[in-house]
Amino acid sequence: MKRIIYPGTFDPIHNGHIDIARRASMLFDELVFVIAENPRKEPLFSIEERIMLVEKSMSDIKNVRVGSTSSLVVDFAKSESALAIIRGLRHVSDFEFEFQMALMNYHLNSDISTILMIPDEKYIHLNSTVVKEVSELGGDISQYVPEIVQLNLNTKFQK
Repeated sequence: MKRIIYPGTFDPIHNGHIDIARRASMLFDELVFVIAENPRKEPLFSIEERIMLVEKSMSDIKNVRVGSTSSLVVDFAKSESALAIIRGLRHVSDFEFEFQMALMNYHLNSDISTILMIPDEKYIHLNSTVVKEVSELGGDISQYVPEIVQLNLNTKFQK
């Protein structure tokens, strides 16, 4: 089975993430979202909430599942027998960080490749921080996130 993992904090998942996941799920037998715990970030949503949001947002794709890890992503990939890690590139500025991570992961486990994918241009400007900020300030994010995410953001921000 050809399996790929898609790591990130996904706080919250947005349509740019979903675009990449949908396309990657067509290339592999199974795509595993990996909600990564990042001690340098203070997420709005708990791990359990993020897992639920990803599961509900991707429920129409049968070869997608969700996990979480507080370990190295490359170790999680190995434990899942994944062939590759997929990461999204929005801008040239993302490339330097993703390139460094891909090289580090390669040095940690050369059996796992990194694939960089560009989202549809209508999502190039999206990131989870912007989605949260716009939502908190009352902006319309309906074209950028699934309805379940918008509802949960509204609850967090008590709208």
